[in-house]
Amino acid sequence: MDAVDFQIIHELQADGRLSNQDLADRIRLSPSPCLRRVRRLEDAGLISGYTATVDQVAFGLPITVFVRIRLERHTAEAVNVFEEHVGLIDHIQDCYLMAGSSDYLLRVVIESLEAYEALVRTRIHAIPGIASIESSFAFGSVKQSRVYPRPELPSR
Repeated sequence: MDAVDFQIIHELQADGRLSNQDLADRIRLSPSPCLRRVRRLEDAGLISGYTATVDQVAFGLPITVFVRIRLERHTAEAVNVFEEHVGLIDHIQDCYLMAGSSDYLLRVVIESLEAYEALVRTRIHAIPGIASIESSFAFGSVKQSRVYPRPELPSR
């Protein structure tokens, strides 16, 4: 990847609806080479798709909960069972495998406190092998970015 590829990715992360012409104008490249570069980035898997950013509160999911999970055992079977179950719960938006006192960190979006309680009681508690569940409720969001910073390249 070169500087132009980084610019393309930056612009598309900020606005995935840019036309090829608008993107080419922003990165000061003609449309044909711009499109070839975008297709190459897609084929290489650097750009894996395009999506709409939806306002979580306006959509009806005003509550964000960060859930720390600790497993009873760390066998391959226990991990696979947990991860498969998490993949089936739509309210879980992100699931991170962690180092430290928790094994997983989940980000859950939900309609209400009552709905979260029901989710924990009926779906999360039902996952075999969980030793503990610890929930933290977000009061608000200070920053949410979907644009990655440009990585520092090693100097030669």
